[in-house]
Amino acid sequence: MLRSMKELHGCTIGATDGDIGTVTDGYFDDLSFTVRYLVVDTGGWLAARKVLLSPIALHAMDWQHQRITAALTKAQVEQSPKIDTDKPVSRQHETAYYGYYGYSPYWAGDYLWGVYPYPYLGAGPAPSAADLAREQRWNWAKERADPHLRSAQAVTGYHLQATDGDIGHVEDFLVDDQSWTIRYMLVDTTNWWAGKKVLVAPAWIKQVDWAQSKVHVTVTRAQIQTSPEYDPAREVDRAYETQLHDHYGVPRYWRE
Repeated sequence: MLRSMKELHGCTIGATDGDIGTVTDGYFDDLSFTVRYLVVDTGGWLAARKVLLSPIALHAMDWQHQRITAALTKAQVEQSPKIDTDKPVSRQHETAYYGYYGYSPYWAGDYLWGVYPYPYLGAGPAPSAADLAREQRWNWAKERADPHLRSAQAVTGYHLQATDGDIGHVEDFLVDDQSWTIRYMLVDTTNWWAGKKVLVAPAWIKQVDWAQSKVHVTVTRAQIQTSPEYDPAREVDRAYETQLHDHYGVPRYWRE
């Protein structure tokens, strides 16, 4: 199911022995556009320290009550490697983080999350060989030795540039709550075409100019204008996604 990043903000993160804090942001890698960490503000508990939590640690999600339970203790979080969330997170920091928690690094395997296509801590059945055969393979070392992590909050507001002009700006991200992949950017076209919100997939990005806060996509303004409109009050189901991909004439990310 697809979830809004804004919906995640403010969610309470609970450990096995008490609350850790609330979600304030998410970091995604700019290669696969997958959320690698949630930024959690611990409030007064750890002297206003912010910590990173990998989706690997997340055990149960109660979206109705905005509560996520992590398979961690408060002591584990308190003793975790300190990372300055106001500065870029390096691969060195990530290596220390994964080593501390004993997780298999996502960049050390053939799939989106290393040896698995989704965050997996050993609870429940592992994906079968048939499941893995359907998943996209990733060669992290070949693609890039050190993908950069980006703040979802910082990228919100970036302007989108179609092949023939401006479209609008990024308002939100829709994240797959199993793989934690960003499936779509929610684009507000108010400045160009009043009132319409549309979805654009990261797979359709040609280039991101991080210095200029601009995303260049491979679609035209006319395609955007006639695309199926997004209704935030309705769940994005497979029928809508099929209609969206067929409209743009692009391959579907899922395999039926």
